[in-house]
Amino acid sequence: MQLEHDEMKAVITRMKRAHGHLASVIRMMEDGADCEDILTQLAAVNKALSRSGYALVATGLQHCLVKDGPDSVDTKKLEKLFLALA
Repeated sequence: MQLEHDEMKAVITRMKRAHGHLASVIRMMEDGADCEDILTQLAAVNKALSRSGYALVATGLQHCLVKDGPDSVDTKKLEKLFLALA
C-alpha cells in the first residue's frame, strides 16, 4: 500500500526526532559518557522507533479502512507487520 505524504507526516516527524536523539547518543559515546546514561538514552531511542513503527502500521490500517473498507484488510499481513515490530 502506498500512503500519501500527508498521512505519513506525523510518522516522519517522529522518526526525525528519533534520528536526532540517536545522533546525540552517538555523541555521548564518542565523548566518553557514562555507560548507564548512554543505555538509558539508547532505550529511549529504541522506544521512539518502535512507536514510529506502530504509528506507521496504524496509519496504514486506517488508510485501508477508510479508502477500501473493512473487507480490504489482510489480517494475516497486518499480524505479520505487528509481530515484526515486537
